[in-house]
Amino acid sequence: MATRPVPAKKTPANKAPVKKAAAKKPSLEALEPKAVAAPVVTLRTVFEQLGEAHDLPKKQTLGLLADFVTAITTHLKTGARIRMNGLGILEVKTRAARMGRNPATGESSQIKASKKVTFRAAEELKEAV
Repeated sequence: MATRPVPAKKTPANKAPVKKAAAKKPSLEALEPKAVAAPVVTLRTVFEQLGEAHDLPKKQTLGLLADFVTAITTHLKTGARIRMNGLGILEVKTRAARMGRNPATGESSQIKASKKVTFRAAEELKEAV
C-alpha cells in the first residue's frame, strides 16, 4: 500500500511563520572582557581638590587655576620649556612643512609648517604609573 505525503501546515495570512532560534556560538568578543573607559579628571577638579586640602575658598582656587593656565600659555608662547618636577616637561616644537596625501583620493597636498605643544613625562611619573 502506498502512503500519501502529509500536506504542509498552512499559516493564516495575517501571521508569519515562527522560526526557532538557532543556537549561536559565542563570538570571540563575547569571551574577552570588555574594556572600561578610564574616568576623565579635569584640571579644575584637581585644583578644587588642592583648594580643599589647603582650606582655600573655591573662588580663589578657580582664580589660581585661571592664572596657572595663563602663565603656562605665556611661557610657551615665548618659546620657554616648562619643567615640572616629578611630572615632566612641556615645550613647543616646530614641525616643518611637508607633503601629505589625501587617503580618499590619493591626491598629494602641501601641509604647512606648524607648532605643536609636546609633553615628555618625567622618570618619577613613568615609574609611578
